[in-house]
Amino acid sequence: MMKNNFEMSENNYVMYAMKNYNNPQCLDVDEFYSDLNRIKYLKKLMKRYLATGEMKDRLILNHIIILYNVFGIIPATRLLFFKTDKELYPMLKTFITYLNYLPEGEKLEEVIEVDILPIPLDETVVKMLREV
Repeated sequence: MMKNNFEMSENNYVMYAMKNYNNPQCLDVDEFYSDLNRIKYLKKLMKRYLATGEMKDRLILNHIIILYNVFGIIPATRLLFFKTDKELYPMLKTFITYLNYLPEGEKLEEVIEVDILPIPLDETVVKMLREV
């Protein structure tokens, strides 16, 4: 795989999302933004967990699955890590690993700006997901 030359920024991430959006049932731009806003909902759910200990694991899993279904593996991973705070990376990586959505077959650093490999899994989330 060729090295990814596209550098994500606040100015172009929506365009990147639009380019990679694949939802045949989408009727208008509002549905696109509804799907893209799932990233914000995920951040809120994960931050709430850090603040209160309340984990809505099934809701988080549903949002992640929908994002990967409409954007694809690499674009969804790039968008999620770009828009998520670094303090939430271990939790995000744990959910993505659980769903087996980490890109395979190429070097992650060639397609995603974040070096995902050294990010540890969140052991508390791992225990919760084992019960799902």
